[in-house]
Amino acid sequence: MKKLALLFSFFTLALVYQAQAQTSGAVISFKENSIDFGDITQGQQVAHTFVLTNTGKQPLIISNVAATCGCTVPSWPKEPVAPGKSAEIKVSFNSAGKVGKQNSVVRIYSNASEPIEKVSLISNVLNPTN
Repeated sequence: MKKLALLFSFFTLALVYQAQAQTSGAVISFKENSIDFGDITQGQQVAHTFVLTNTGKQPLIISNVAATCGCTVPSWPKEPVAPGKSAEIKVSFNSAGKVGKQNSVVRIYSNASEPIEKVSLISNVLNPTN
């Protein structure tokens, strides 16, 4: 019985430590995770600026931001984002050669408690009228 109680105490402490470690680091909070442009014409370019805030207790370092295809281009802050401060990730989408429903996903890699976050640009690309 004592071994069981000791084992239970060990696992409880491990869980508390893990939870504390996750909340004491950087945390990304987005104003919104996606934007829907609705119908756009093929060849049209659209862009959106995603605002993020570091709601954690350590500086946020964004190591990379990657898009799912070459039609989507992100730009992001290269300097650390201090706790409580905000930053912007600008994303543009070029619909040339695209048609139909598009969901351009951008992955944000960082030292945050969730090391990979996602934002997306959504649109429905229509054929140009002739």
